[in-house]
Amino acid sequence: MTTTRATLHTLRNIGISAHVDAGKTTLTERILFYCGRIHRIGEVHDKLGKGATMDSTKAEKAHGITIKSAATRVTWREHAITIIDTPGHADFTIEVERALRVLDGAVFVFSAVEGVQAQSIAVDRQMRRHGVPRIAFINKMDRVGARPEAVVRDICEQLGAMAVPVQLPLGVEASFDGVIDLVELQAIRCRGEHGERVELAEIPSELVAAATAARERLIDVVSRHDDALCEAALGDTPISTSLLRAAIRRATLAHLIVPVLFGSAFRNQGVQPLLDAVVDYLPDPGEVRNLASSPGPQGPVDIELIANDDLPVCAFVFKLDETRFGTLGYVRVYQGTLTRGGALWCPRTRTRIRVGRLLRLHPDDPTAIDSAQAGEIVGLFGAGCESGDTLCGFDPRTGQPLALAVASFEVPEPIVSRTIEPKRDADLDALDKALARFSREDPSLVVGRDATSGQTLISGTGILQLEIYAERLADEHELEVRLGAPQVAYRETVTAPVEFDHLHRKQSGGGSGQYAGVRGFLRPSGELDTPLRMLDSTRSGSIPRPFLHACEQGVREALQSGPLVGAPVMGVEVELVDGKTHPVDSSDLAFQLAARDAVRAALRDASPRLLEPVMRVEVDGPRAAFGAMGGSLLRRRGQVIATQDNGERASLVALVPLAEMFDYAADLAGITGGRAAHAMTMHGYAEVPEQVANAIVAKLRG
Repeated sequence: MTTTRATLHTLRNIGISAHVDAGKTTLTERILFYCGRIHRIGEVHDKLGKGATMDSTKAEKAHGITIKSAATRVTWREHAITIIDTPGHADFTIEVERALRVLDGAVFVFSAVEGVQAQSIAVDRQMRRHGVPRIAFINKMDRVGARPEAVVRDICEQLGAMAVPVQLPLGVEASFDGVIDLVELQAIRCRGEHGERVELAEIPSELVAAATAARERLIDVVSRHDDALCEAALGDTPISTSLLRAAIRRATLAHLIVPVLFGSAFRNQGVQPLLDAVVDYLPDPGEVRNLASSPGPQGPVDIELIANDDLPVCAFVFKLDETRFGTLGYVRVYQGTLTRGGALWCPRTRTRIRVGRLLRLHPDDPTAIDSAQAGEIVGLFGAGCESGDTLCGFDPRTGQPLALAVASFEVPEPIVSRTIEPKRDADLDALDKALARFSREDPSLVVGRDATSGQTLISGTGILQLEIYAERLADEHELEVRLGAPQVAYRETVTAPVEFDHLHRKQSGGGSGQYAGVRGFLRPSGELDTPLRMLDSTRSGSIPRPFLHACEQGVREALQSGPLVGAPVMGVEVELVDGKTHPVDSSDLAFQLAARDAVRAALRDASPRLLEPVMRVEVDGPRAAFGAMGGSLLRRRGQVIATQDNGERASLVALVPLAEMFDYAADLAGITGGRAAHAMTMHGYAEVPEQVANAIVAKLRG
């Protein structure tokens, strides 16, 4: 087993993200082929059933979509590029979230026909939150209805990004035959049976003027953000390709522009120039600022992690896979060198762990390695860690472990639930164990109990996600199960401010009792997507600082179950203003119970309201059925927010409560003759209308 060491500036960690069916996995397959990682191109809908390399699970091959993010590593222009192919379906957004948490850059794929779609908007928000610079690849340029200029405009207007083409397409639809590189001012066409031969040529004479004008626009946009290019543009000498390329890179890394490229992955056009852009315009690990928190005298402080092999290790476990060989952790090394057999410290468990097998990741074919350097993403067996764990090395001077914690990723709230039971009673224990394994892999899958029936309840981000897990139970555990009807995962909120003043006192027959008083206010925070905003306005130590955390724990416990239907409470602000203590009987537990009981009582008096998840629904269908498509959504309490006429096709965007969408696919097929498609992503929570809410509360209370 050997490890090939790559210098830091030749490393790239990128994700490939898109709305479902934009061609992201097909693009990844071509990248693997052109980089020599595979020697046969697999297709998502392969007639032989082999499928694409990165879609390696049975469910992915059956459904023709990416379900689990998959990692691989390729070499291009002597650069080592780790690629994570992420799902495009909204139900598997957790896979995108945790991948973007550890990536340095991304390729954002759009269909030249559909452009910006529902999941494009969701992924854009995730990329922005994690500060990931990206380049855009407008795919499917060969498709009928391709509209590259409109898609560039949509990226600017709908995503608020400065999308700047660094190429021009050579033709469109059936005539698409390559691209014009605006930096080098040359035509690029891919030839050969699989597009493996890249041919460079002069720009066709009829396109020279358009290409020259487009290059000037590119220079104009980038020079607004780059002093060196601006100075050169004001001078008399021609701008060199190296200067322009460097300026584009600086502006991309600063999140000022999004370079746009064009191609057709399925027709083997434009992929190699995209790989060049990954090398030229996306950052290496040393160009990205990564932080970890460390305990300080006044609370946690941020520590900048340095991508240096010789420093003590700091690594982050962002994903787990349960394999036949054990639990495989996906690890990003931010600092130091991971060595097989070496020791690490897990601050969460406060335990010393041994590095087992280290792997260079690739679906179904990982390679064993001896070490992993700063900046790399690798697989780790045998560490006994959990997703979200930080793994630390030891200070060489003191031998003490580093006390660092890398911020974790956001886990989406579950919005839909279904009861699940085995078809054979003898399989109950096996079902519980399998679901525990799945929830360990996927933090967005929540396993609990139905309060009414006592049945096992699985909750997640969408119906398809839950159905896939039912399929996996059959495929991987030979467990046949029954799923109940989908149920909406409601939430509760408050609409009126309430003052609370509660004293928790409990006497003990011997020893210390319990004594804690809390006074404060509970009010709407105005942020329905955030469970709690906690404010400390106490003075003169009326609640000693060590007990404030216990108060917050009690508040959060109270918010787990609202007064209407026992649903979690969101959009609440709790302000503590005063408290009471006892020199002997006050404790963490006493203040936790005092805060919990105070908030529980306040919630009942704060005019509670029921919240429901609202989906952003995009529908595309025949123009003749446009009125029927819109009417169907309006009858479902929907609000149409955008429409578009695309000739023989029409599309619309609406905000619709999830509770109204469970049978929509069949309805849409009926009114359009099966010629329409729809996609949904989570938009947010909204208050349920009073009449509807009363019926829901009555039903759930039984």
